[in-house]
Amino acid sequence: MKEREETVDPRQWRIDGIYQQAGDNRFMQRIKVPAGVLGASQARQVAELADRFAGARLHLTCRGSIELHDLAAENLPEIGRRLALVGLTGRGACGGAVRGVSSSATFSSEFASCQVLARRLHRHFAGHPAFEGLPKKFKIGVEGDASGGRHLIQDLGLVHAGVKENRSLWDVWCAGGLGREPQAGFLLGERIPEERIIPLTEGILRVYREHAAPGRRLKHLLRERGEKEFRHLLRQATGELYPPQVENRFAGSLTVGEGSETPVIVPVFAGELSTRLLLRLADAAELYAADVLLLTSDQDIAFLPATNEAGEALARWFRENETDTTTVAHNRVCRACPGNHECRMGLVPTREVAAEIGRLADQLDTCPSIAISGCPNSCSQPQLADIGIVGSRLVKGEDGARTPRFQVWRRTGLGLGEQYGDELTYDELLNTVQRLIS
Repeated sequence: MKEREETVDPRQWRIDGIYQQAGDNRFMQRIKVPAGVLGASQARQVAELADRFAGARLHLTCRGSIELHDLAAENLPEIGRRLALVGLTGRGACGGAVRGVSSSATFSSEFASCQVLARRLHRHFAGHPAFEGLPKKFKIGVEGDASGGRHLIQDLGLVHAGVKENRSLWDVWCAGGLGREPQAGFLLGERIPEERIIPLTEGILRVYREHAAPGRRLKHLLRERGEKEFRHLLRQATGELYPPQVENRFAGSLTVGEGSETPVIVPVFAGELSTRLLLRLADAAELYAADVLLLTSDQDIAFLPATNEAGEALARWFRENETDTTTVAHNRVCRACPGNHECRMGLVPTREVAAEIGRLADQLDTCPSIAISGCPNSCSQPQLADIGIVGSRLVKGEDGARTPRFQVWRRTGLGLGEQYGDELTYDELLNTVQRLIS
């Protein structure tokens, strides 16, 4: 008698960072990289897995994570095991859990403090069973300043607010998010000592778990209950708005990059990276940057050499190895999600759109930042770019063909961008972007 084959709903794999792509046996594995800090040996392991199972390529996200696409289901267990061997995991990278903690990509004087806090939060919350099974995802971001606006789009956004008695202080922003209903977070508390951040975060998660409806983000709970009621619920959960301190027994400094003033940036077009280039970058990290690659929120790779002399040597190494590099001031920022190349939600081919817009930008000495999202979920954070592009829907024509329509967002201040155009055809989109960047 033939044994019955057990079937598994792929949606159950999401908690381990696995999404099903279009097709019967195509999957994406998202890999959490704490605070975007990737060791050279970890980079080599990821490159080897991508070579074997993902067509020798990988995708960098705007939250400092890595995605491997076009994976077969039968290879997923081995991929998970081999990631674990180098201290990496996809646990909680999808599904209702605390996602990977993103960290400041501004490389300001507060960069080291941001990295320290981001690692503490990742260690405490990410992959912990007590912080899984949430109504939906919960995102945390740590920033050195408020200029980029990324603190506004997090469920919990932390902005460095100074130092008192050798302790970092943080402004706490709460209940932000993008997607189809962009909403800026609100300022929950100012200049909160770092030792109070973890218990305060636990209280926010308790409120979220107990009061939000399934499938709804924290921003929806705030919209339904209001800020006053939210603060009341938080006080009930913590006993007071600012709970008792938790002693920090971990190191308070970051060894990587201290003493270096200028990062070296390797631009990565639309976040798509070949394993060949990743392996070369791992070599460079070992030689000149303390074995560390940093994954930025603009989907680039950065190095923080220990000294300015090492930075100059690193730049020479890249020139000699014909690798395109520049400083943090490079002006070809164009973020993009995978689009309909890989994502089931994607409505437009984001890389093709990015390439065409890049040709428009090549005419200019400087160019605004541009972000392209393949659907209204806004994974590339278009509302935080100077010019944001969103594939909003597909329209069926008389010939039966489905063509995309686009939204354009424009950011001119410190808040979220505002919608500048809607229901644009592709030609109208290009004309609009040409006008804006000119």
